[in-house]
Amino acid sequence: MATKPTSSSTALPAIHQKQHPQKQAAIEQQEKRIEDVLSFPILLSDQINQAVKEAEIFKFGCSEVGEKVESLCQMLRSAARLATSSPGATFYDRPLRRVAAEVSKNLEKSVTVVRKCRRRSIFSRVVTIVSAADFRKLLNLLKSSVADMEWVLSIFEAGGAAGGIVLTLPPIASTDPIISWVWSFIASLHMGQLQDKIEAANQLSSLAKDNDRNKQIIVEEGGILPLLKMLKDGSSLDGRIAAACALYNLANNVERVRAIIDALGVPIIVHVLGDSPMKREDFARENVIRPLVTLLSFDLSMDDPKLKFGKQSIHSIVHKEMEMKNLYNTRLVSSSSSFHYSEGSSKGGTNRKDRENEKPEVKIGLKISCAEALWMLAKESVPNSKRITDTKGLLCLAKLTNSPAKAVVDQLLRVIKDSDNPRLSVAAVRAIGSLARTFPARETRVIGPLVEQLSHRNQDSIIEFRGVPPIMRLLRGNERAQLHGLILVCYLAIHAGKSDDLERAGVLNAFEGVERAIIAQHHKLRELIPQAIYHLSVFHQSHSGMLAQRPFLAH
Repeated sequence: MATKPTSSSTALPAIHQKQHPQKQAAIEQQEKRIEDVLSFPILLSDQINQAVKEAEIFKFGCSEVGEKVESLCQMLRSAARLATSSPGATFYDRPLRRVAAEVSKNLEKSVTVVRKCRRRSIFSRVVTIVSAADFRKLLNLLKSSVADMEWVLSIFEAGGAAGGIVLTLPPIASTDPIISWVWSFIASLHMGQLQDKIEAANQLSSLAKDNDRNKQIIVEEGGILPLLKMLKDGSSLDGRIAAACALYNLANNVERVRAIIDALGVPIIVHVLGDSPMKREDFARENVIRPLVTLLSFDLSMDDPKLKFGKQSIHSIVHKEMEMKNLYNTRLVSSSSSFHYSEGSSKGGTNRKDRENEKPEVKIGLKISCAEALWMLAKESVPNSKRITDTKGLLCLAKLTNSPAKAVVDQLLRVIKDSDNPRLSVAAVRAIGSLARTFPARETRVIGPLVEQLSHRNQDSIIEFRGVPPIMRLLRGNERAQLHGLILVCYLAIHAGKSDDLERAGVLNAFEGVERAIIAQHHKLRELIPQAIYHLSVFHQSHSGMLAQRPFLAH
């Protein structure tokens, strides 16, 4: 990275220093029009030029000062023309304001020194003596100001046809390079070409990952608005992803989340989640699913042992990840969304009480927003769906229904039994399968409806997905398991008897080992087993004669 010479005039920008008066002065400067900010150093330049003409001593030094000041004046006028000719929304004036303030200080010093060189009485010259050292120091300050102005104009030039991102280091930021990089990246977001904007957003995202100070500088220097604008712009998918990642990395404490909300970022984020073709896996890679599930689980009863993250309950995750004061407010409800992720805090008790005392409609609005976000993340995305399941998101959603979680399974079973749409039935069966690991051993009510589906559905797929071995293991279980296993095997043999998998699994031997008492108790088996053996014998010669060996099956 190319760097500029250091200078004694360099200093950390006032808005990032701790002294309150300096910060207040910087805020007041931001409220001025950029034309007014630039007019003051231009006026000083004119005064210095006049004083140089009137100098009687140190004429050479004054002349050198005059040359530097003239260069500064030309650049200040160029910056003023750029600022007034560019639309306010696209012209990024933060670095120009900061540099102009530093230039003004150095020009004020120049006025003082050069005016001392005018014709005076002998007594005045003795009292207000000027030395060559004063001029050397002043020239160094002016050189730094010239370099700073050249740098500022270069980032504006890069935002035009030239393109690119300026990463050289101006003297004003030599002791704090981060500020100059942030300025360059934000300037590219405002004024750069599309690829430069994407690169700038990615770089800001990377800087925001490093530490909270970088995050704060990005926010204070105006990085949120152009990132939100880029997120809203639907012309570039890569750009929206880059902006979303940068905003996500910034939003980890209450002040920065508030800055995003105040910039009207919530509706933009809602729109992106609800109506964007964005690759939702990129959201998941940034770990957005876990905090969404955490927010979703707030106020839920955590006594259920199923609602655990390994050794940590969701409730404990809430304590660690949701320490944000006054998170829920009416603005979140009106926009029907939230954008939040927080780090841990030592003030957990107070914040938790604040959350618990929020209005019910605020809490409900937040949960609805989180549920909608998870739905959009899961839509047509197997990896995201798996992540939601791994964080127990499905159990949280089930817990939030008006009925107990059992109602979710009941609704799925109703779809399986009553739906005439095969795709819908298959989806319901898959959902039951995904939830199966959470069922207790006594939960057998789902088996019957699933088995019933096999009597008139596509049994070939069961064999294709290696379903025969586990079905055969059912035949070695208790009487109830044997009954369901036999019914399954019979339907497979009747509808897919040509499969060699059935022969290799020893289906006929299994039929031979069936207790006559079981068959006698269940008339359905007396009909199904002979049909199954017959269909197997049609496709496999070794099965012929089976009916004769088991005459009781034919009755």
